[in-house]
Amino acid sequence: MKTAAQYRKELNKMRANIHIAGEKLTRDDPRLAQPINVVAATFDAALEPENKGLVTTLSKVTGAEINRFCNIHCSTEDLLNKQAMTRKLCHKVGGCIQRCMGIDATNALSVITYDTDQKYGTEYNKRFMKWLEHFQKNDIVANCAQTDVKGDRSKRPHEQADPDLYVRVVERKSDGVVIRGAKAHNTIAPYAQEIIVLPTRALTTEEKDWAIAFAIPADAEGIHQIVRLASIPIRKHLQAPIAAFGDAESLTVFDNVFVPWDRVFLNGETDMGGRLALQFAEYHRHSYTGCKPSITDIVMGMTALVAEYNGVAKAQHIQHKLAHLIGVAELVTAAGIAASVTGKKTASGTYIPNSIYVNAGRRLAGENIFHEYEILCDVAGGWYATLPHEEDWFNPETKAYLEKYTMRNPRISPENQHRLFRMISDMMTSHWFGVELGGQYHGGGSPIMETIGILRDYDLKPKMDHVKYLAGIPLDDPHG
Repeated sequence: MKTAAQYRKELNKMRANIHIAGEKLTRDDPRLAQPINVVAATFDAALEPENKGLVTTLSKVTGAEINRFCNIHCSTEDLLNKQAMTRKLCHKVGGCIQRCMGIDATNALSVITYDTDQKYGTEYNKRFMKWLEHFQKNDIVANCAQTDVKGDRSKRPHEQADPDLYVRVVERKSDGVVIRGAKAHNTIAPYAQEIIVLPTRALTTEEKDWAIAFAIPADAEGIHQIVRLASIPIRKHLQAPIAAFGDAESLTVFDNVFVPWDRVFLNGETDMGGRLALQFAEYHRHSYTGCKPSITDIVMGMTALVAEYNGVAKAQHIQHKLAHLIGVAELVTAAGIAASVTGKKTASGTYIPNSIYVNAGRRLAGENIFHEYEILCDVAGGWYATLPHEEDWFNPETKAYLEKYTMRNPRISPENQHRLFRMISDMMTSHWFGVELGGQYHGGGSPIMETIGILRDYDLKPKMDHVKYLAGIPLDDPHG
């Protein structure tokens, strides 16, 4: 397993293909430091003795100890540990741990490449397993680039005026394929070492060129990452763990990128393309049953602490709001546990979580996220939104005024009251917060996508049959 220092060193050797605000950056640019700190935390955590068996596991491929973010789930226990690890590490960084992109994509490929080989006599799983050994041995950080830019939403990939609006194969050669197009919303891509590209939707027989899946180094020739940074404001005085972290999202452009055959895991099998898109989404929604409760935990903790600092912790309406946050966090967690326990072993040997439970849990999380921050806003009051600049607390002319007039609960020091409101302000008014809020709602699929998944997979007939029995209606009555 790698250390955080080794990870940073490897990033620094990559080709400069990160575009931010009109500049092309290498990955050691200070502007990327806060997002990189998030992923670095996954390496630190794997080396902490108390995390052995949770953030680490034994590879089912080589038998060696590996970081769990490189693992293929081969048991219910694997699914449960992935969920528990995600919740714990999100606490460590104050938000999305980001590295779930790689584990969810590799598990989806493990299932679908095997099934494709069984149906079509291909060798995708053999290629994938060889690449997986490299992935695990080198403790690789991967992004999953799935969401196409889509163009005209009323048209399918092959109907677009510009066929590149969905990532596609433009040439098949003796030694590989040439790829063109772009993927959007690529969390972690600017500081990932590899990009795993998957289809974004179900495909028709006319859309073989869009039924493509592969893995490629993130700095390969022809890849351009156009990046939006989103980090908590850098602190000058009140250093705190929350201020060390951030996020970066890429529009990842593939401009005639060559991918050798040994890294191609799907190529023209349109029926399997849709299955692969869905399988990744459901693994990713399972990850959300770990990360989203962790974020609710943080919102809950801020709400409870600011109520205490404001002197209203025992008020009944505050307690009811906290009960709501507790209910959402633990119900989403319970959905993930249920999805793990009732997960199924596929023909490949890889376990998949129960789709009904992952969709129900992720839907509940997405539908509540705005309300959770509304609760925090309500209880905190408006001070976090108009909080003076950090430097004013350290200016001799204004320090005493701010300490005097920030005070609420006299048992709490002025510095600790400032620290709490500074965190709430950073979490609720920063550029980072806007991006995180969108990700917490849409990431892994917006609530409408979970609704579609639930209705697709849930069998209502037994429920209607229960009612028929109780009402005395024959189950086989042709008139219903």
